[in-house]
Amino acid sequence: MASGIVEVFARSGYAVTVVARSPEKAAGVVAGMSRSVKRAVEKGRMSAADAEVAVERVTPSTSTDDLAEVDLVVVAVVEDLGAKQELFRTLDKVCRPGTILATTTSSLPVIDLAAVTARPEDVVEMHFFNPAALMKLVEVVSTVSTAPDVSATVVGLCGTLGKHPVSCADPAGFIVNALLFPYLNDAVRTLEAHYATADDIDTAMRTGCGYPMGPFELLDVVGLDVSLAIQRELYLEFRERGYAPAPLLEHLVTAGYLGRKTGRGFRTYP
Repeated sequence: MASGIVEVFARSGYAVTVVARSPEKAAGVVAGMSRSVKRAVEKGRMSAADAEVAVERVTPSTSTDDLAEVDLVVVAVVEDLGAKQELFRTLDKVCRPGTILATTTSSLPVIDLAAVTARPEDVVEMHFFNPAALMKLVEVVSTVSTAPDVSATVVGLCGTLGKHPVSCADPAGFIVNALLFPYLNDAVRTLEAHYATADDIDTAMRTGCGYPMGPFELLDVVGLDVSLAIQRELYLEFRERGYAPAPLLEHLVTAGYLGRKTGRGFRTYP
């Protein structure tokens, strides 16, 4: 996700500073972007010259001090509230007044991040969808503290990035995940109840409903650990019995079967 977001900004003409925990991590983000723009060139979606310039706009770093004068920070760290709050406290001290502090959380309440800063009016969500370089939608999530001009600025920025922004409030899951993950959870329950195989359920939803991917294909792409974390947040906020994570999903995560990224989830991958 980080590489994709970096690519989106760099291809749109913005200078980007990538801050990671180590030089290797920072270099990995840049390398991921480089591979992506190379594929774009091979598919005729951009010129080799434009790809080279886009990569040159990216500066890797390991110090948040290098963000002192930026206009916008987009936080794309692990989906863990404590880790994100720690980073937002640091950014609050490092970044100049007026810098917009954005997060890409899939499920965590944005207000919990805003509350640890002295500038909650400058905190907003830019929820990109994976792969960020290709997916057009960005959910712009405003908390009860976000200043209207900050939300408007981010919505306008999304247009310059070639994205389609939608504005929403700050309940768990926002728009897409609040509707999507109960469906995915129900699909797992359907599999548990032996209604059909994962293959047949995926085929039914692709063919009968026109979805580009079946629920188990999508879960394996998203990552079962990420999916479980989102489902838990939905359940904690809304307390609907049907939102409780399906046991099979929890068991697969406990076993380390997290989807494509580990080679096994609801299916096995080479």
